[in-house]
Amino acid sequence: MVRAIFSGEVIAETDDHEIVEGNVYFPPDSVNRDYFSDSGLHTTCAWKGVASYYSVNVDGREARDVAWYYPEPSDAASNIKDHVAFYPQVTVQR
Repeated sequence: MVRAIFSGEVIAETDDHEIVEGNVYFPPDSVNRDYFSDSGLHTTCAWKGVASYYSVNVDGREARDVAWYYPEPSDAASNIKDHVAFYPQVTVQR
């Protein structure tokens, strides 16, 4: 079981995940959407495509732009479509 934890709360949990460039990508159905909001930020990876971002809020503690996903990844990254990965402000336990 892999878990993503922010401010003491499990915000994502799964037995089925992908690892790309050392980052754990959680399937969309493993993420507790109650804690997530679209941030409006977008960045581009040369081989994965355009990433969209979420901010996370747990009990009033917010981490802006801390999670990212690829809604329309390149063919080379199709295995992580809509999967969510996190910056280090979120603890990922493997």
